[in-house]
Amino acid sequence: MTHRHPRTILLVEDSLADAELVVDALREVHLAHTLIHVEDGVDCMDYLQCRGEWARREPINPVVVLLDIKMPRMDGLEVLTRMRSDDRLRRVPVVILSSSREESDLARGWDLGVNAYVIKSVDVSQFLESVRTSAQFWAVLNQGPEEE
Repeated sequence: MTHRHPRTILLVEDSLADAELVVDALREVHLAHTLIHVEDGVDCMDYLQCRGEWARREPINPVVVLLDIKMPRMDGLEVLTRMRSDDRLRRVPVVILSSSREESDLARGWDLGVNAYVIKSVDVSQFLESVRTSAQFWAVLNQGPEEE
C-alpha cells in the first residue's frame, strides 16, 4: 500500500492582488490540493529544495508550479532554469503566469521547458478561466512519474 501525500500546488507570485485572483480561481474548481503561496523566486527555490523556513517540510514535489516571471530577488525564468537543471525538480510541471508579452520572455520560457504559458490579460475572466483550465490539467489529469 502506497502512502498518499497531500498534493500541493505551488504559486509563485509577488503581486498579492494577482495571487488572490489565482487562489479564487483555483477554489472555484474545488481542487483537493494544498496551495502554497510564495512571493519570489528565492522563496520558491527554498520551498522546492526544503531550505530555510521550509527545511522541515516533507520533500515531496508539488504537482504543478504556477510561476510569475517578473519578480524581485530571482525572476521566474531563473527559477525555471534552476528547476530544469535539478534532477529532482526537472519533471515538475511549470505553468508561467505573466503579464509579459515580450517575445524574448515567451521564447526563453519555452526553451527552458515550461509546460504552459498563461498571459495575465486585461480580461480578468479570460485569465481566470485559463488558470482554472491549466491547474486542472497539470494538477489532476496529468500523470507524472512516481516519486521515489
